[in-house]
Amino acid sequence: MEIVARLVDITTLTVDAIVNAANTELAPGGGVCGAIHRAAGADLAAACARLRPCPVGDARLTPGFHLPARFVIHAVGPVWSGGRANEAELLASAYRASLAIAQRNGLVSIAFPAISTGIYGYPLAAATKVAVAAVRGELAGAGTIRQVIFACFSPQALEAYAAEGVEVL
Repeated sequence: MEIVARLVDITTLTVDAIVNAANTELAPGGGVCGAIHRAAGADLAAACARLRPCPVGDARLTPGFHLPARFVIHAVGPVWSGGRANEAELLASAYRASLAIAQRNGLVSIAFPAISTGIYGYPLAAATKVAVAAVRGELAGAGTIRQVIFACFSPQALEAYAAEGVEVL
């Protein structure tokens, strides 16, 4: 099992699935969501429209279309409300739901962005702590996943994962 962090554009990764930091309507948005939709092409939005809504803490699977990744897992993280609205559990649930979908589909490699840390305002250090714990906890048992990449958008994100003991490549 390899769990690493890389400073990389998630849309360029050749993995079984990349995870999209999605909204509940699975609609194209800003940040990583917008970048994934642009790179995958218009077919992605059409596929998402058939799967919505998706509750916070859950995830949905679509093909990757024009991406190098075979699939996109659309995970809906929480909007940060100061930590008073069960955000940590909802964020962990989004990671667990993504991994469960990957396992059910026999996927071996998956890449995550820092879900909820963009316009949803989740503090980066707190979000990476939740993400790493959720991934390690979910993958402690047997399963198909052999590689997890935390795709970082900034050196600060890379440092946050390193602070949680994730190997930086």
